[in-house]
Amino acid sequence: MIINKAEKFEFLSPETSSGVSSSNKSSQIATFDVISPFEGDPFVGHLSTPITTSNITKSYLSLLPIYKDGLSPLLRGLNIGIAHGYFLLGPFVKLGPLRTSEVANFVGFVSTISLIIILTTCLLIYGFVTFSDTKDKAAKPNVLNVLTSKGWNQFTSGFIVGGFGGASIAYILLKFINFDTPPF
Repeated sequence: MIINKAEKFEFLSPETSSGVSSSNKSSQIATFDVISPFEGDPFVGHLSTPITTSNITKSYLSLLPIYKDGLSPLLRGLNIGIAHGYFLLGPFVKLGPLRTSEVANFVGFVSTISLIIILTTCLLIYGFVTFSDTKDKAAKPNVLNVLTSKGWNQFTSGFIVGGFGGASIAYILLKFINFDTPPF
């Protein structure tokens, strides 16, 4: 069973193709797959679409810290943690219940730190459940990868340090730089 496959696509409408003989009409009918199994294998569990297989998508994903070549798991976690800590502060400050008070920045900072701790706990639980030490012994001992228990622990350590650092930088910027805009 093939899902989302265009069986027949007529380039000519029935009105314009009425003068075409039946032998020429069959050569003008084309089939195409917009969504197909990845690399032709339906058992992979991934569908190849124009979005997922485009060069723009592949180059964008290769620039993300988790997929970047040459970074240790600690640096990957540090990069991701800094970005999350820095950008999570804004919604807590500007959309929180104390947004009009004088302590909005500090409460947003404490909320961001709390969320970073919750996310780090989730990373620890995921790593504990997914990666066991028995699987790591079968892998090469000198290869440092994120998908091992040692690599995941380093990634998580980098995430919490980066999260605290990113939130601290954002808080210091909010504390010492006035970003208020005048009303219209």
